[in-house]
Amino acid sequence: MPNMNMLQAINNALDIAMAEDERVLCFGEDVGSFGGVFRATSHLQEKYGHARCFNTPIVEQGIVGFANGLASQGSVPVAEIQFADYIFPAFDQIVNETAKFRYRSGDLFNVGGLTLRAPYGGGISGGHYHSQSPEAYFAHTPGLKVVIPRNPYEAKGLLLASIRDPDPVLFFEPKRLYRASTGEVPEEDYQLPLGEAEVTKEGSDVTLVGWGAQMEVIERAVELAEKDGISCEVIDLRTILPWDEDTVADSVLKTGRLMVTHEAPRTGGFAGEIAAAIQERCFLYLESPVMRVTGLDTPFPLTLEKEYLPDHLKIHEAIRASVNY
Repeated sequence: MPNMNMLQAINNALDIAMAEDERVLCFGEDVGSFGGVFRATSHLQEKYGHARCFNTPIVEQGIVGFANGLASQGSVPVAEIQFADYIFPAFDQIVNETAKFRYRSGDLFNVGGLTLRAPYGGGISGGHYHSQSPEAYFAHTPGLKVVIPRNPYEAKGLLLASIRDPDPVLFFEPKRLYRASTGEVPEEDYQLPLGEAEVTKEGSDVTLVGWGAQMEVIERAVELAEKDGISCEVIDLRTILPWDEDTVADSVLKTGRLMVTHEAPRTGGFAGEIAAAIQERCFLYLESPVMRVTGLDTPFPLTLEKEYLPDHLKIHEAIRASVNY
């Protein structure tokens, strides 16, 4: 298998989807000949033409509204929001139109073929307008799926599954990993299931749950914990909505402890939803309170980015606190 970074894997997935189905269209700000601000759509316009890969005006609400219209007429739009931080002008279109199209018509029509891609998260010194993690806003919205890959292999398989899924999907791409994460990726077409978490490491003392770029941070924390003699079970949620409650609950029933980490602020973050659901199902099996290691309840800082992000040292400290409770 060839080695790819995450950007190459995403580009490869888009190439396969466009080659297989002429209804698949890619559009967004600078995605055409420029290939997008991170080059995720490189060479797609020259390969498939201006009618299937094209630039849009700088108007996110218009991009998503246009995508809704295309999807409702049978196209398969893959729209890019240049940074996830820019998605908020399109919030109304996503939560009031995209998510509710099927419901309000009694399934007479829908926009199920729609995929919204967006680079998200911190780690590139982007400051408060280029570093946010908005997944929890959309996890509150029935009718959407929210997907976040952790490496190139996952990115390709999950993106192809998202494009072909019968529901609209928000596909958040951890931009810190775009070129930093590399690995073997099959050249052929493959899909990974949406809504299913993956146990990436089995253990017996504590369950660690994360997604996206935090999975690499968790791995580093686990290495430290193992030197302390602590056995960690690690779960990549992969899909935030719907999230795989059963896999997490089964793990916690075994370990008796749970720690969840994400870059987004603590208050209202998706870790809180996981913690609430797991304590409902596993309360009598818990050996310690569910722990959260998250970003801070402040706007994302520029010069203090390292202090803001939940790093491996903070996670290691939480693991020790949970086990020694």
